[in-house]
Amino acid sequence: MWLVVMFDLPTLDEADRQRANRFRNFLKDNGFQMSQLSVYFKYIGVRENSPKIIKLIEDNTPVGKVSILFFTDKQFADIICIHNNQIERMPDKPDQLLLF
Repeated sequence: MWLVVMFDLPTLDEADRQRANRFRNFLKDNGFQMSQLSVYFKYIGVRENSPKIIKLIEDNTPVGKVSILFFTDKQFADIICIHNNQIERMPDKPDQLLLF
């Protein structure tokens, strides 16, 4: 299961831009990868892991609009991403760690 965060935050003045950048850094610090400047994604394993992550995002969201979407592994793999006229594959889900 993949979680995608899309947001539209105000950037009218320097304080707004700093809040938007703090939110971007918060997402990156919590394992999200950037797809576009306001679109980030993260593999979360199973849906049951989402409430804790949603609460964390909710607690760190500045003024503005934030949308959280969920994609199955298959749906995420089917996303078509075109970058500089080249089709790019979305990342595969991370390998699971084996613990002894």
